[in-house]
Amino acid sequence: MSKTALVFAGQGAQVVGMGKDLAAQFPTAQAWFERANAALGYDLAAICFHGPEPELTKTENAQPGIFLVSWVALELLKERCPGLRFEATAGLSLGEFTALTAAGAMDFADGLRVVRQRGRFMQEACDATRGGMAAIIGLEEPECRQVCEAAGVSIANLNCPGQIVISGAAGQIERACELAKARGAKRALPLVVAGAYHSPLMASAQPKLQAELERIALRPPAVPVISNVTAQPHGAPEEIRQRLVEQVTASVRWEASMRYLLAQGFTRFIELGPGTALSGFMKRIDKSAQCLNVADVPSLEATVKALAG
Repeated sequence: MSKTALVFAGQGAQVVGMGKDLAAQFPTAQAWFERANAALGYDLAAICFHGPEPELTKTENAQPGIFLVSWVALELLKERCPGLRFEATAGLSLGEFTALTAAGAMDFADGLRVVRQRGRFMQEACDATRGGMAAIIGLEEPECRQVCEAAGVSIANLNCPGQIVISGAAGQIERACELAKARGAKRALPLVVAGAYHSPLMASAQPKLQAELERIALRPPAVPVISNVTAQPHGAPEEIRQRLVEQVTASVRWEASMRYLLAQGFTRFIELGPGTALSGFMKRIDKSAQCLNVADVPSLEATVKALAG
């Protein structure tokens, strides 16, 4: 019997128009967008549907926007496939909050509000520091770690074989890119981001996020939820809080998280939310895994058909 994991999009997946066709076609989706607007006290749906792009790209809008569209995608999939079963969840960075909500560890409104605040705290940390990130293509992890040590930057994401994202002070990122190319990296591409996510430069966001997480009820997840920090299932609610705070400055161990699930016998991965980045990573990790996704009406229909077949 094949095992199914749900995986949830992270920041950077946002695109103007996300969720718009789902809300137009499905009353359930429209209702969730209205619930989100009421929970937050502003029209997040309009920003998702119409932008403008600079407004959607703001961390405090992008994070709850992706959380919301990912949640709507899941709810529609459950509505269309009443027998849908999944045995684990995982999410990239902010997607970990969606994964925890999908597993029943937190309520939708709490998850949405915490993610909005997390985005705000991270934006404040970005504004207070001059940080950047870069994608290093075609360099193995040990060499990349040596480059980071020499340049004084951090590994932010270990996404898949041959793709590592680094993070740190803007000038040091430039230096790290030069060193990576000298070490044989195929490419070292600075990313267009607000700051140095998943690095020590985000530390000022941690106590604020801790305080927000203390205000909400957390429950043990109904299925295993894989932690970005440990690449292992989350534990008790207090441990979940701690890991989510650590995650702000820690490396996202995505490849290791997916390899853990593969080793547990998972063969099907359903990506929920805008974009198909996680499916792309999985193709580099294990080509034999089945990857489905729900981001819009056509991908929803294709996934419903695949699950029925």
